[in-house]
Amino acid sequence: MPHGQNVVGTANRHIGPLMAGTADDLSSSSALVVDSNPTSRSVLVSQLRDFGMGSVVQCARLADSRRQLEYRKFDVVLCEHHFAGETASGQDLLDDLRRNQLLPFSTVFIMVTGEATYAKVAEAAESSLDGYLLKPQKANQLGDRLRQARIRKASLQEIFTAIESEDFERAATLCMERFESRGLFWLYAARVGAELLLRIGKPTQAQALYEAVVAAKTLPWAKLGVARSQLDDGQVAKATSTLSNLISEDPTYTDAYDVMGRAQFETGKFDEALATYKMASELTPASITRLQNLGLLTYYSGSHEEAEKLLDKTTRLGLDSKMFDCQTLVLLAFMRLQSGDRKGLQRCRDDFVRLNERNPDSLRHQRLADIVEALHLIHQHQYAPAVDAVRAMCKTVKSPEFDFESASNLLALMVQLASKDIQLNEVDSVVDTIGMRYCNNRAMTELLVGTANTYPLYADRIRTASAKILKINEQAMQLSMGGDPKAAVKNLIFHSNATLNGKLIGNAFLVLNRYAEKIDDAQSMKEIVQDMRTCFAAGSSRPTLGGQQRQAGGLTLRTGSGQAQSKPP
Repeated sequence: MPHGQNVVGTANRHIGPLMAGTADDLSSSSALVVDSNPTSRSVLVSQLRDFGMGSVVQCARLADSRRQLEYRKFDVVLCEHHFAGETASGQDLLDDLRRNQLLPFSTVFIMVTGEATYAKVAEAAESSLDGYLLKPQKANQLGDRLRQARIRKASLQEIFTAIESEDFERAATLCMERFESRGLFWLYAARVGAELLLRIGKPTQAQALYEAVVAAKTLPWAKLGVARSQLDDGQVAKATSTLSNLISEDPTYTDAYDVMGRAQFETGKFDEALATYKMASELTPASITRLQNLGLLTYYSGSHEEAEKLLDKTTRLGLDSKMFDCQTLVLLAFMRLQSGDRKGLQRCRDDFVRLNERNPDSLRHQRLADIVEALHLIHQHQYAPAVDAVRAMCKTVKSPEFDFESASNLLALMVQLASKDIQLNEVDSVVDTIGMRYCNNRAMTELLVGTANTYPLYADRIRTASAKILKINEQAMQLSMGGDPKAAVKNLIFHSNATLNGKLIGNAFLVLNRYAEKIDDAQSMKEIVQDMRTCFAAGSSRPTLGGQQRQAGGLTLRTGSGQAQSKPP
């Protein structure tokens, strides 16, 4: 019997009558039934209504169900695995929803399938963590699955409440206690706890917890968690080895490919990452986020013709989805300007209007829309307002909100102006500022160089900035290892103030923590460094593709504000 049922069965025998009664009352609950077969869909709807479900919505197509789930909360989702005539499956839908934080903890997601092979149902059960049901299902079987899942949600409510209130330390502690005592639903608590530990910057503890789960039950998600923890802890070689073994054991485990691609991308192995992302996308052709990642990396790798096809397909499939990332439209606009595609560029502008109407308070959406508008001005030969727009962006390069994505896009805009022989006096210094701030590692440097490659002068300035940052780091390490950590920290603080470079700030923090007892004014230095970390270092030391997404293999950690906030590591 699959692993999830024994735990739930044991739990069911020890649940009190109050909790069981709560699980049985569905009068105020809502459900979504997703099934392309009208007969089986009708049966499921009827069974839910017989159980007293307050409201039931039904969909025959995955695209319709995705829209429902993106914009409305359901207490229960029953989803068929196989959809005739569609390349996507219920598994693909669930995977995308999990990856993009669109399923709150309270939603019970049960896969309903006629495919009785263990591999299929085990994959579905493991991803949803709420269970699966084989067709033709009896009413009492469906009722039992619903009751078990709702009891588990009630049993872990204290943990969920702590997460909702953003008390992640307490939530992680509660999870650890549940796991160590092998209390009700200890396996699920372990997974949530490990995810929390990663989110609050404790990868070593998370790895230990994942390894304990592997020792108790050899589960793919726990092995993947070990790899994620190793990667977050800087153990790239170990993470890659863990992932290689996991993929060898199950060549269809797409989340493992996602994490492998992340490891390769963050270490600057773009060719390897591209191949890995391509494999993940081929395994799940209906996944918007995987297609998007493949298109974005293809662009940054210099294959613009292929990237345009992939990103155009992403836009057509996912523009109305919350999983769509608007950086896709920015890169499409750059490529369409280069190819002289007036209509295509206008479509990018029109699409941004729609996105901004749906997200009127998103500063990121507006910032990216401004890039596309500047490209439109260049295409219309309205160079004066285009230059004004670029100059306004240049004034923001030292602000905390100016991130790596902003740096890449502004650099690409300046390259476009240079290609039109439009020179701004301040551009060289802005390119230097971008390079000094964001040449934190090989991957980020190569992405910036790739962005500027069509104008070699800027690409060379980025490489020069990277060499300077490397030299500053080396000098500080020599001072530290030579017995003068205070001088090392002072040197790093001086250059961190000048460059806002996340790597320098991070190294200042590390040296201070390691040699605090040897530095007489360590506390005052810590306050200075911590202020810089808060403003400039968080999230600035790793390259990203598009906006921040939930890491592959992790769980949705919804909070009271809708997003789990991570502390700087």
